[in-house]
Amino acid sequence: MIDERHYNFAFLDEGSKREIRRSILKAVAIPGYQVPFGSRELPIGRGWGTGGIQITLSIIGKEDVLKVIDQGSDESVNAVNIKKLVEECTGVEITTDSEKASVIQSRHRIPEIPMRNDQILVLQVPTPEPLRIVEPREAVTKQMHAEAEYSGMWLSLFEDLTQYGEISISSEYPVMVENRYVMNPSPIPRYDNQKLNDSETLYLFGAGREKKIYAIPPHTEVVSMCFDDVPFRTENFEGKHCRLCGAAGVYLDEIIDEKTGEKVYECSDTGFCRGRRERIS
Repeated sequence: MIDERHYNFAFLDEGSKREIRRSILKAVAIPGYQVPFGSRELPIGRGWGTGGIQITLSIIGKEDVLKVIDQGSDESVNAVNIKKLVEECTGVEITTDSEKASVIQSRHRIPEIPMRNDQILVLQVPTPEPLRIVEPREAVTKQMHAEAEYSGMWLSLFEDLTQYGEISISSEYPVMVENRYVMNPSPIPRYDNQKLNDSETLYLFGAGREKKIYAIPPHTEVVSMCFDDVPFRTENFEGKHCRLCGAAGVYLDEIIDEKTGEKVYECSDTGFCRGRRERIS
């Protein structure tokens, strides 16, 4: 049980949580649009997921079940410490099973098992502005979004294509939301971009350092930017499988076996991998 005499439920004061929830509602109403918000101080350094944490603390209730992922792992330093913070100031149940969770906070990955309409995925975002690679000035990028002036982004993709023979962006691959706003989907791999389109669940994106919140509501059209003659492609794991659970057709991490020195593959989503092994055994 938590002791609310020392701090408020979910750490943030009620006024702060209401302000963040209002920003979330505006973000849901305008998919892909970056909503400014008053980012609060937390006992975590900015850049360690404070935007996502503030969203989670503002929406979580006593009956919720929380899962936290860091690059697919439930046990990394970032994931473990976020879970400790939320658990100690809310008392909510913590799980590693994405199907049991009502709120999932993630850094760099979307769970392998498709999420449901009664779940929310909160993504940590270091750099919310997708146009930063073509225009460093915030005032100018705001105007570009207002005018839907995305020729600079298209040119950047074309230059990448002509230089490397393919679009080489491996993560934070830009997407077009509802044929209106270009959006940074956070540092998820290209493999996960397809999960954003027409999804059953609500995606919330929080950037604490940049003080921005944006969202993709359920059943929103999200298309990875590409050219008609050069279609978007994801990472190719054909012929590869997880050495632990045998899964194929999922996002895999390539590692070097310490004993043999050979390349092997394991599921990036450790909760998914653990669940498969438990069902097999």
